[in-house]
Amino acid sequence: MKKRLTLLATMAFVQIPLFAEGEDMAPVRDQGIWQTVSMIGIFLVFFYFILYRPEQKRRQEAEALRSQIKKGDRVTAVGIVGTVVRILDNTLILKMYDGSKIEVLKGAVTDVISGTEEDAKKADKDEKNLSKKIETIDVEEIR
Repeated sequence: MKKRLTLLATMAFVQIPLFAEGEDMAPVRDQGIWQTVSMIGIFLVFFYFILYRPEQKRRQEAEALRSQIKKGDRVTAVGIVGTVVRILDNTLILKMYDGSKIEVLKGAVTDVISGTEEDAKKADKDEKNLSKKIETIDVEEIR
């Protein structure tokens, strides 16, 4: 207990002169603008290499993956797996396992598994059937 009180008293006497104000005190050195500029520069370099650059590379890889999609490929879009039947400007028509077809955005595609020639032929056949169904629906809507 005595040691703690001695330590506490010593620390109090050492710190009191640090907080004293007077003419004897050494002047506080002003921080130059160069130190501030260098810290901002270090921050920007850190931001670029740690955050921006890896995200840019990931985005380019994903765009390259999406641009190589062709009919018959199996793709995963927002957790939905299907075979590409038709490729439009910004969307894909996918055929599901049960035969249903849905339209998804190309930007939603996260994974592509290249299909075989047989898959591409099936996709062409499905696209022809889809075109016939769309024409039938359009004609019925006109009536």
